Amino acid sequence: MDTTSFDKTKTEIDGPMHASLRHDSAHKHVTGSAEYIDDIPEPAGLIHGALGLSDRAHAEIVSMDLSEVEKTPGVLWVMVAKDVPGENDISSGGRHDEPLLAETKVEFHGQPIFAVFAETRDIARKAARKAKITYKDLPHFTDIDTAIENGGALVIDPMTLKRGDAKIEMDVAPRRLTGTMRIGGQEHFYLESHIAMAVPGEDDEVTLWSSTQHPSEIQHIVSHMLQVPSNAVTVQVRRMGGGFGGKETQGNQFAALCAIAAKKLNRAVKIRPDRDEDMSATGKRHDFRVDYELGFDEEGRIHAVDATYAARCGFSSDLSGPVTDRALFHADSSYFYPHVHLTSRPLKTHTVSNTAFRGFGGPQGMLGAERFIEEIAYAVGKDPLDIRKLNFYGETGSGRTTTPYHQEVEDNIVAQIVEELETSSDYRARREAIIEFNKTSPIIRKGIALTPVKFGISFTMTAFNQAGALVHIYNDGSIHLNHGGTEMGQGLYTKVAQVVADAFQVDIGRVKITATTTGKVPNTSATAASSGTDLNGMAAYDAARQIRVRLVKFAAENWNVPEEEVVFLPNRVRIGLEEIAFNDFIKKAYFARVQLSAAGFYKTPKIHWDRAAGRGTPFYYFAYGAACSEVSIDTLTGEYMMERTDILHDVGKSLNPAIDIGQIEGAFVQGMGWLTTEELWWDGKGRLRTHAPSTYKIPLASDRPKSFNVRLAEWAENAEPTIGRSKAVGEPPFMLAISVLEALSMAVASVADYKVCPRLDAPATPERVLMAVERLKKV
Repeated sequence: MDTTSFDKTKTEIDGPMHASLRHDSAHKHVTGSAEYIDDIPEPAGLIHGALGLSDRAHAEIVSMDLSEVEKTPGVLWVMVAKDVPGENDISSGGRHDEPLLAETKVEFHGQPIFAVFAETRDIARKAARKAKITYKDLPHFTDIDTAIENGGALVIDPMTLKRGDAKIEMDVAPRRLTGTMRIGGQEHFYLESHIAMAVPGEDDEVTLWSSTQHPSEIQHIVSHMLQVPSNAVTVQVRRMGGGFGGKETQGNQFAALCAIAAKKLNRAVKIRPDRDEDMSATGKRHDFRVDYELGFDEEGRIHAVDATYAARCGFSSDLSGPVTDRALFHADSSYFYPHVHLTSRPLKTHTVSNTAFRGFGGPQGMLGAERFIEEIAYAVGKDPLDIRKLNFYGETGSGRTTTPYHQEVEDNIVAQIVEELETSSDYRARREAIIEFNKTSPIIRKGIALTPVKFGISFTMTAFNQAGALVHIYNDGSIHLNHGGTEMGQGLYTKVAQVVADAFQVDIGRVKITATTTGKVPNTSATAASSGTDLNGMAAYDAARQIRVRLVKFAAENWNVPEEEVVFLPNRVRIGLEEIAFNDFIKKAYFARVQLSAAGFYKTPKIHWDRAAGRGTPFYYFAYGAACSEVSIDTLTGEYMMERTDILHDVGKSLNPAIDIGQIEGAFVQGMGWLTTEELWWDGKGRLRTHAPSTYKIPLASDRPKSFNVRLAEWAENAEPTIGRSKAVGEPPFMLAISVLEALSMAVASVADYKVCPRLDAPATPERVLMAVERLKKV
């Protein structure tokens, strides 16, 4: 850091809140100098680990001969379940249903059974293939339908949300319909796969570097595995090469294996699976099947909704409980259901245990709701946008503000967002032009859709809505910042540094952003639920505020002025009529023995949740947005093009507009991939066959809309006192991509003159689009 910049005195600072600053590591990402765990210089004597994976979907382990593995030159240790010092369990929710290594039975193809530790990664991987395991195969089921057919075992208790009497109202509604929608899962496909490195310390100590969104959970898991207290385990995370929820719990097994081996062999250990192993052995976004019944009137106003959300959860619970809960929380999307009954069905399957993924069940719930709207629109012969607007939540006092979980929607701006985007995107005129185009185009058909987003912000587990931060000011005026949030490319470190720089009115260059570590800020929550900035920004502000209070008191006493005459200005402090450079002021405070360090803390207010009753206020506030997308499809092949997308999104008063727009763009494209090209497929033996870039298709740069227009709702401001009145931006924009699926649906519907809802499932691959076109040709 260039400390000479501390002496600048100017009228503005570099990097206050609400300024468009570049990501703190952007230049390092571009040049390749950003250090990830596999870039860290390897400690002397480093050992490499590899996994031995099951090749059965469901079977008893009859015998296991690892002698050839152990005899391989360079192999130091082969670890099996009985070698775990503590409990052989890495489950996140404390249900003790996910072993680190399978012991007597395997429950999905690719489940870790043993681990090999050798002098090189290549030796370890080759040795792992020499195992001779005898199995007794058991019946397996890998999808939702077969799980239900085989008794519908659940990984966790389901949840029900209800208000009014959906059954009675359904019977008296002027019109009703039933349907089913299938929603595919999604692979995280982060650029940096899972990786962990452990270095043993003296006594019971071990230090871990882990690519994880939840350092405290890694600390907790490892301490239980090693049977040592948490204070013996230190977990460090400088950055991840992407996370998207996949590194909230899935890093547990890699870190635990490294830690156990490091303490056993008294050498540093690293495990880095390749892409195929990573995709086979770690969880994904949940597939869903939504079975629904709708009651509505001739205008298209919803009277009643009754729906069941069945999810492929995998062999263990992991985070499936809260994921399927959040799907129900967002089954209303932006719409008021006068009478509603919603039930989750978290099904056990013989597949890898599914886990968190950006949106955390919300996208699946919201997608189902948009299907409800689309069904009603085709049934009554109206533009789906008109049906959306007819069913929006109302303003406070309208009697249309209560969610199915009995939280009041007090900050509803969705109608304003949609109206503004409808005008700026010229939606009405473009839709009419598309309908005219489709009348005369025999092969190419177009579609357009405008869909809203209303997404609740907070962890639904109330205890997770807390954060800590540590701020030091050194006597040269430089500032050290540490907090519990992790950086996975989303710009969290930059935003929180802006908060601290703004608090002291100094250039952001003064603030050193340091790696997240359990040794500085304890008991941290995962960087998830879009709450990273909300929680850690407020905790950092609290720490900075404490120091400011001390500095103001010091200045008032020593300059003999009232406290209100002590004002922090850009890189200086005005005390009465005198101005002093910030670093000189800090030096004086140090010599006066003013404490220049503080631990900040924040807990989200107002939230509470009773899962058993299905009532409460699980969300602190809602983030809103809307997207208008236009597509073209080839009715002979099912191929399609993204012509244009316009987005208007609410981030409150943005802390960093440049970073927020980047998050919106990225989330939209990732959501578009989920709904169009990314398809997970298991074969009859329970093997994941889409386990590499050759078979699993994420969006390319060429898949983005030809015209891509993203704006922030600059008039928006969070009604709640969040940091800088901002709103979360990580997950809410993901659901903007629903507009793409709806636009594809309209293009398909044109084949039958818009008389029938195409019921296009996700992902809408070209094959699925073509099949829908052929189906509607027969209508």
